Amino acid sequence: MAVKSRKTAEKQAKPEKTGEEVFDIKTSRAKITRTKTLREKPSPAAVQESAVKQQRKKKEKKAVVVEDKKTLVIVESPAKAKTIEKYLGPSYTVKASMGHLIDLPKSRMAIDVDHDFAPEYITVRGRAKLLKELQGDAKKSDTVLLASDNDREGEAIAWHLKNAITAKADKVPIQRIAFNEITPMAIKDAVAHPGSIDDAKVNAQKARRVLDRLVGYNLSPLLWKKVKNGLSAGRVQSVALRLICEREKEVESFIPEEYWTLEADFMVGKTCFTAQLVSWQGNKPELKNEDAVTAIIGQLTGIEGVVADIRELDKTVKPRPPFTTSQLQQTAANRLGFTGKKTMQVAQQLYEGVNLGSSRVGLITYMRTDSVRISQVALEEVRVWIGEHYPQDLPDKAVEYTVGKKAQDAHEAIRPTYSTYTPDTVKEYLSKDQLRLYTIIWERFVASQMQNAKTKTVSTDIRAGEGIFRIAGTRIIEKGFYQVMKVLASKEEKGNPYPVLKIGDPVHIDKFYPEQHFTQGPARYTDASIVKTLEEKGIGRPSTYAPIISVLQDRYYVTRSNKQLVPTLLGRLICDMLVEYFPHVVDTAFTASMENKLDAVEESQLRWPDMIREFYDPFKDQVEAVGKNLESFKGSLDEPTDYYCEQCGKPLVKKLGRFGYFLACTGFPECRHTRSIPLAKCPRCGGDIVARKTRGRGKEFYGCTNYPACDFISHFKPINQTCPQCGQCMVEKYDKKNGYHTGCINPACNYLPSSDDEDSGLADAEPATAIEQAASIEYAE
Repeated sequence: MAVKSRKTAEKQAKPEKTGEEVFDIKTSRAKITRTKTLREKPSPAAVQESAVKQQRKKKEKKAVVVEDKKTLVIVESPAKAKTIEKYLGPSYTVKASMGHLIDLPKSRMAIDVDHDFAPEYITVRGRAKLLKELQGDAKKSDTVLLASDNDREGEAIAWHLKNAITAKADKVPIQRIAFNEITPMAIKDAVAHPGSIDDAKVNAQKARRVLDRLVGYNLSPLLWKKVKNGLSAGRVQSVALRLICEREKEVESFIPEEYWTLEADFMVGKTCFTAQLVSWQGNKPELKNEDAVTAIIGQLTGIEGVVADIRELDKTVKPRPPFTTSQLQQTAANRLGFTGKKTMQVAQQLYEGVNLGSSRVGLITYMRTDSVRISQVALEEVRVWIGEHYPQDLPDKAVEYTVGKKAQDAHEAIRPTYSTYTPDTVKEYLSKDQLRLYTIIWERFVASQMQNAKTKTVSTDIRAGEGIFRIAGTRIIEKGFYQVMKVLASKEEKGNPYPVLKIGDPVHIDKFYPEQHFTQGPARYTDASIVKTLEEKGIGRPSTYAPIISVLQDRYYVTRSNKQLVPTLLGRLICDMLVEYFPHVVDTAFTASMENKLDAVEESQLRWPDMIREFYDPFKDQVEAVGKNLESFKGSLDEPTDYYCEQCGKPLVKKLGRFGYFLACTGFPECRHTRSIPLAKCPRCGGDIVARKTRGRGKEFYGCTNYPACDFISHFKPINQTCPQCGQCMVEKYDKKNGYHTGCINPACNYLPSSDDEDSGLADAEPATAIEQAASIEYAE
């Protein structure tokens, strides 16, 4: 008896008072209802009838069990599983693998260099139970669909899962599905068109994993032996570290030069505006000191001005293409203050799905991409939305953007899955960070398909004596795509006002504003600028940018100060060593060429063992040679101090731990006393100022060791210098006007050191250590 549906089966399974056996689908058990009869020996006909019934019952049970099986879909994260399960319905079971279940062990290299660099994979520690559960679910399923992310890592996860499931359930068909967005249409379309695992992608991931393992597991032990235990050196992170260290050398070697600017307030009737001196005696003014500015002011005092020239320039501004991964990280860093790691975490949440009332929706497409391509469905939808809300700004046809030559173009650009989900309609369902990131993604995408904006720039020259002052302003005459730009619109894009004047209008000079400046050297890298540089040089790929920066910080090779990446003394030491003894490994061109070779492996143009062999043999010989000849730097980072242990009286030494520098007793391991490094004397009680961290976010601040008796707190880092005016300590400060500089901690003191003062020591100053507990743990290890 065939069962057509669950409801029909349940109706048919209702017991009757006939003594016949009935199969209950809900409980998957055979419920037998019998009428009370006298016990007697059955007749041959009854025996035969009973046998027929038993056989029919087995067929019915087998048919029901087969039809009750489901399709198992395995994704990477629980959030994604929760979203997809709602789309597919009761015939599908969606489970999460939580990333890699099978990978290389952490305790050893596990690469067979003598047999084509074959990797030795194991079940990730703590994941055996989950893998066993997935294998069990697969046995009970009709089909298994592997739905990990559509990139190299995702393909490798699917490949490992297929092998593990096949080992336990070799008769269950296993297929691969991929999608760029988590929406009902995309998921159902992927399920309707399953494919097979891309072996070329798996090989590319395997090659990268093996290559990074060979570099890390050969260089890291060398650093442990020669420098300090617990260090690491990676193939790509070392190149990024070199870039940051080289930029720091440029910053330190730059000598700032003094220069001045001169602005003046002009009056035309009741209208007042400010213009800047751009020409003096027919040449660009060279105002190198205050005396030069004072001389010009003396000649202009009491002179009336006149409008000498007005120039108008109409400009067409094109919208920018939708985000790639690197562009998203750069914009989120500049506009929202997000680190690369935070940007990708929030983007992952938006991609995997957010509860919008009773429905759960993935709000953006896949966030690891180097392409600006947009699907035809998305183009049609956004054009409909623009046509309804801004019909005058809808182009005649969709705007197309060119994909870069270096782009793999595996995924679409990052865009909202539905243009109709505007930031205003979803803001009540999103966290603050989710809303801010979603807003810039939505604005950038919708704006990319709107008309160009048009601006008018007016530049007005005012002649006063032998000088010319200039004021310029911009006005938007056609908003175009600026209609939807709110968070992403800069001050220039919003326009800035300018006075309405005519040539020949007399103007009165009301007041002068001379201002001192110093030339700014090359800026330190920020999250945004280092990602931009890595992308331009072809180092890494979209999925690696954020982890590169995180690893450098976690290893204490780099710290973040005022959103700038500053190399530590340890980072510089490691960088100098790698540059001197392994120049090819940390060479940007070489690293970029390796990325191209990995791309060639993915395109089946190159055998990955051949690529690895070409690199590994000379590299291994170099590691062995350096290990024999390089002198040891162990203990070179320790510095003696004038402090003594409060417990045993022995001298304290300045040591470097994983969280920074700290003071430790020289009597270790008998005495394990540690403390934070005093940075300066407290201006209130004379105690020591040390670095502290807030609870939760761990934001660093500086406070007195006599707390709670003394509640002095500063958010500026003190340095070991005293103010020559008031005697209090100096602190590191940063602002856009003066850049990176020192100043007095006393708010009542306005002392600011000049360029002629002695070296402030900022280049040698190390970022403050973490709390004493963290330092104590590091020293004990």
